[in-house]
Parts: sequence; C-alpha cells; structure tokens
Amino acid sequence: MLALRLTRGAQPAVQLRRLLVASASAGTGFLLLCALGYALSHPDSPGSSLLRLAWCLPPLAATIHFAVAVARTDPGTKPRPGLSAIGLGPARLMAVSATTTALSCTLGSMVALLFFLHLRGDLTGMPFDGAAAEFLAADTPLPLPATLTLLTPVPAIASLAVAFTLRPKEKHPDTPSPARPNGSRLAAQLRRSGRSGAAAHGTPEDGEGSLAAPSADGRAAVAGLVPQKDGTPHTPDPAPHFPAPRKPPAGLPWGIAVIAAGLTVEAYAVHAATGKGAGTTLAMPAALPTGPAGVLLGWLLTAVGLTLAAPGLTHLCGRLLQAVRPGALRLLAGRVLMAEAVRIGRPLGIVCAAASGAYAMASLSDPEAASAFGPLTAVGVTLVTGCTVATLLTAAVEAKQARAFTTTALLRLGAPTSLLRSAAALRVGVLLACFGPLTLIVAELAALPLAR
Repeated sequence: MLALRLTRGAQPAVQLRRLLVASASAGTGFLLLCALGYALSHPDSPGSSLLRLAWCLPPLAATIHFAVAVARTDPGTKPRPGLSAIGLGPARLMAVSATTTALSCTLGSMVALLFFLHLRGDLTGMPFDGAAAEFLAADTPLPLPATLTLLTPVPAIASLAVAFTLRPKEKHPDTPSPARPNGSRLAAQLRRSGRSGAAAHGTPEDGEGSLAAPSADGRAAVAGLVPQKDGTPHTPDPAPHFPAPRKPPAGLPWGIAVIAAGLTVEAYAVHAATGKGAGTTLAMPAALPTGPAGVLLGWLLTAVGLTLAAPGLTHLCGRLLQAVRPGALRLLAGRVLMAEAVRIGRPLGIVCAAASGAYAMASLSDPEAASAFGPLTAVGVTLVTGCTVATLLTAAVEAKQARAFTTTALLRLGAPTSLLRSAAALRVGVLLACFGPLTLIVAELAALPLAR
C-alpha cells in the first residue's frame, strides 16, 4: 500500500519516467511473446526459435538498465531526515522502490500480453485481415506456463536489480574519507569577474569561506548563508571542498584494452573464415550484415570496452577543461565533469556502444534486402536505442539532483544563472566533441573487416 501511495502521489515528471519504464517493459514482453509465437508455429525449427529468443536479450538488458536509472532518480524513495522515526529507513525505502519498479514493469507486461492476444485474434477477432496469423500461431492454443515464464523476467530482474543498487551501504567510521581539492580557485575567479556577490550577501571575504557553496555537502554552504541571532553570518567550521576526486576512474586503461581486444577478435574471425573458405556464419536478420560468428563476440567486447572507458574519458575531459589558466566557467564545468564522471560516463558509454553498432550495421546492410524478422527488427532497435538514450538523460537528471544544494548556494552567493547555463552547455559540447569522433572511429573499425 505504501508503494501505491508513493506512486500515486509522485510528481508528473516522475510519473512520466515510470510510464516510460512500463512502455519499455511492454515492448520487451511483446518481443518475447513473438518469439514464443514463432516457436509454436515452427516446431521443426528449434534453432531459429532459439535465435529469436536470443535477440530479445539486448532489449531486456536495456529495459532493466533504464528501470534502475529511473529508480535512482525517484525523489520519493530517497532517505530523508525524520523518515526513520516513522519506520521508513533506507531498507524500507529500498523495498518500496523495488516494489514500484515491479509494478511498472508488470503493468507493461500485461499491456504486451493484451496486445499480443489482440493480434492473435483471441480477444476481438483477427486484425489486419489475418496477416499475422501464421507468425503468431493463431491456430495453436497459447500455453499459459510458457507465457508467464516469458513475462516474469522483466519485472523480477528489474526489481532485484533496483534492490541491489539501492541497498543500504554501511559506512565504517574507521575508513578515511578521500581527500578532495578545495574550491578557493573557483571562488577567486568568481570574485575577479565580479560575480560572486560576496559583499552583497554579507559573506566572508576569505576565499575558503566564500566557496562554501560547491562543497561535497552543499547543505553546509547553505547553512553558511543563514545569519545568526545577532545578525552576523555563520561560517561553517570544516573547510569547504568541491566534490572532484583526485584519482580518475580506474576503467580507462581496461576499457581501451577491451576495445582493442574486440576489434582484434573481429578481424581474426573474418580473416580465419576467409582463409578456410568456410566458417560458422553469424545468423542475423536479412537486413543486417552477415559474417563469421566471432564478429558478434568482437562487437560485444567493443561495447563493453566503451562502457568501461567512458567514465575515465569523462574525467579526462573535465581535467582538460581546467588546463591552461582556466576562468570561472571552465573551472565550474570541468570540476562538475570530474565529480560526475562515473554517474554520467557509464550510460554515455552504453549510448556510444549502441550508436557505433547501429552505424556499423547501417553501413554494411543491404537496403534492398527484406528483414527476416519483419517489423520486429525495427521494434527491437527502437527499444534498445530509446532505452539507452533515456537512461543517459535520466542519469543527467540524477546528477542535477545531486548538485541541487551546490547550485542553490551558488545562486545565493551571487553567481548568475547564465554562468550555470553556460557551464552546462560547455560540458555537453566537450562530451560531444570527445565521444562523437570516438563512436565513429570505433564503428568504422568494427565494420572494416566485414566490408572487405
């Protein structure tokens, strides 16, 4: 009941994200049911049926990843002061978030089942003049156990993934906190540009105190702006720091190595098949390129490498922005990129992997060939692309929520909103300038062996 109340009372933006999760779950469930229909109508082709079921794994993974990203940005299930007193601790909120995700995915699965039954003609008669009768096995009774088995994985895996991601993490008091560079340099830039507004707000003239805004805990910055009873501003005791880690994410060298390994495996598979004159052919829809089976392994390794390397590349972009006498704009944009490298980098790497794979397939595919999967290929590609892009946008929303205290304190210190908007535009431009060419290069290298 609590999960239902939180779901009903959420903001429209949160409801829209949950509706998108339900839509993704509906698309994935429909693809799984279509694989079941093909297996029922072609009992003598188990290999083809298994292949169609295997091609449902990428949409399933993309849907679960998107569901986890939406659960992380749900403001109604985040721990807040005072909730533990009424029994809503971190563990209870985690359970509520997992239940909400399960409800959204179950709703999508039910919509997929209803649409599938409608296409089969089990509800209101056969639509489209019976064009999908043979493909969906309309003349064969639909087995209930198999149907429930195919519709269960999306809600079950998504809720378990949300519970694992949002599980309460114990903090050991003896674990030292990592050192972080303070933000006096950014405060000095703001003062020199006349934008800090320290005198207007009565903040201290010292550089350390005036940058209480971009601290790791922005609430200390806001507290520093609240005057005491005698009218003097209150200065926080601890020295403020900007949340930019010293060490970059450790996945950059591993990601580069995995990308190189994937391209090598793909080239070796094509070369071995060409030299022997025969080989295991990679079974794909007719509209997609066909090649040795090792190509699929190479593409998967390349996608994993991009995902591993993206946080390190994002951190590197933030560090490069602060090179060579940076101003307040470049300092703010660079340090935000460094602080959000892992949160933004991972979904950005997945988007780059999906884009590089789509670009490579589009450059190699035959436009005159008819897809063996028909419209289901377009549904799967649209589902994977939409989920990856939506996950990236959701991660950006999560990063904005994490910087809410810092942004509020910067505005109260006198930083103009144009500075924050310019910093956001600069971050987007730098990421596009870095990951755009990287995606094209990886796509061209991945398509090169098959183009010969």
